[in-house]
Formats: sequence, C-alpha cells, structure tokens
Amino acid sequence: MEIQGKIKLIDETKTFGSNGFRKRELVITTEEQYPQHILVEFIQDKCDLLNAYQVGQPVKVSINLRGREWVNPQGETKYFNSIQGWRIENLQSAPSGAPEMPPMPPEDAFEPANDFKEDDHDDLPF
Repeated sequence: MEIQGKIKLIDETKTFGSNGFRKRELVITTEEQYPQHILVEFIQDKCDLLNAYQVGQPVKVSINLRGREWVNPQGETKYFNSIQGWRIENLQSAPSGAPEMPPMPPEDAFEPANDFKEDDHDDLPF
C-alpha cells in the first residue's frame, strides 16, 4: 500500500529497551478534499530513510498495516493497529537547474540498418 502527501512532521529517532529497538515517526498530510494527517512509523534500520527528507516535501510512502492483540491485567482483550513505512520516495520534480533527459525522437527519425545479417554472431545472452 502507498500513501501520498506532504510531510507535516518528522520526529527524532527514539530507542527503547535494552536491545536497542529504534522507532521514528512521520506524519503525512494527504492532499484530497478532506486532508488526513496520517502517522507512519519507521522502525529499526528504516529510521535512517527519513534523514534525507524535510517538512513540506511531497512524498510517496510504501506502508504495511500491522495489527496486534493484547490482554490487559483485567483479562480484557484489546486490539491495536499501526502503519509501518518501509520505503519513501520524493515526488518533487527536479530543480530547474538540473539536467533533464531529452525527449526520444520519433521512430521515423532513425535510418534503417541495411547491412544487418541474420547469421552475424552477437554476444547477447538471449
């Protein structure tokens, strides 16, 4: 699944427990008629993916929905959901000074290969 929107918040990486579990939270604001502020968790080595991003950037985040069950001390069962991010991509277009790929010319702009021989050996593996 994917979420697209602008970054509203990037939290600091937090470490929990003696085993060093790491978590970092990101809030994305969707761009639709009724914008939603969606909290996405990045865990362990995925926390570092957010280092290259900043508030206000339009991004696409690949996510997994996670759910878990917990029984409290009174014996009541509770359910929790979380949204975990595993990839983030910048949706901004390249800066105006960056070089762009030139458009591909139409097919009829190329001359046909007249000296092509079917029995010539090539080294392509297919």
